[in-house]
Amino acid sequence: MTATGYLAVDSGGSGLRVAVGVPGREPAAQRKTREPVRTGARGIDPAHLMAQLAPVAAALVAEAGLEGLGTAVVGAAGFATLGDALRAELPGALARELGVGTVALAADAVTAYAGALGPRPGAVLAAGTGLIAIGTDLTGWRRADGWGHLLGDSGSGAWIGRAGLEAALRAHDGRDGGSAPLLAAAEELFGPVRDLPGLLYPRTDRAAVLASFAPPVAACAAHDPVAADILRSAARHMADSVTAVCPVDGAPEVALTGGLFKMGDPLLTPLREELARRLPHARQVPAEGDPLLGSVRIAADLATDRLTLPTEPAMLCVVRDAVSATPV
Repeated sequence: MTATGYLAVDSGGSGLRVAVGVPGREPAAQRKTREPVRTGARGIDPAHLMAQLAPVAAALVAEAGLEGLGTAVVGAAGFATLGDALRAELPGALARELGVGTVALAADAVTAYAGALGPRPGAVLAAGTGLIAIGTDLTGWRRADGWGHLLGDSGSGAWIGRAGLEAALRAHDGRDGGSAPLLAAAEELFGPVRDLPGLLYPRTDRAAVLASFAPPVAACAAHDPVAADILRSAARHMADSVTAVCPVDGAPEVALTGGLFKMGDPLLTPLREELARRLPHARQVPAEGDPLLGSVRIAADLATDRLTLPTEPAMLCVVRDAVSATPV
């Protein structure tokens, strides 16, 4: 027996993750691509996204035995600030090429929230190379940080890595605040630290390079007070962002998601202490899933007319008649 299903997409720095399924069941088929969607003068490129997505979606529909797709949800990194072209063109493209009738476009922070907590009030901290906190009381969204490694992302992997490298360079120079263990770790990973400026400054992926030094900082924290203090400072910055977005009333839930938390107790212990101190009314809970699960959840709720997460153009934009959005 065939059925009309949903399409769920997570678009990030490593490419697309795509799932199709039927509401009320686990996704029937999933696939990944390995090319990130381009951004340009108009922001995220909808044509490049569709060029990758359309053949994958068609193959998944066939694999899952669906008769078609009625609903699509695309969560995209950068959507809040770079999503104008997606909002203008992607719903129509999904209608033309895949027959989708209802489309939701979301910031990746929103799909991270939906995957971690579902449609409940609270706050989610998503931390990897970068960092963003998002919260809702189910009437609107609040976000904090997510400004990138030059202007913010305080407490992120890039922030921790940069602080660790600064401490290594201080030790190299003989300045106060240096760390001999971090200097040794930096030279093991990158070579002589005097070459770090030439290694880092010309690179377009320097945030990721900085973040690659966050795990060595965590590894040093057990025996190096400088490294431990970097992680405590990161925890304070993270708690600042969560506190800024968490609902002040009721009993909200707080969840953590993202690869940075794989560093474990050296970071999680001070962070949980900070959150308990600043948000005594909130309950810390494990994240239930990732941003792709968030897209799946939003798609299933849209398909069954049960979406309760708040809609806002820059955060969660819903087009219920995608055919009418097709450019003439």
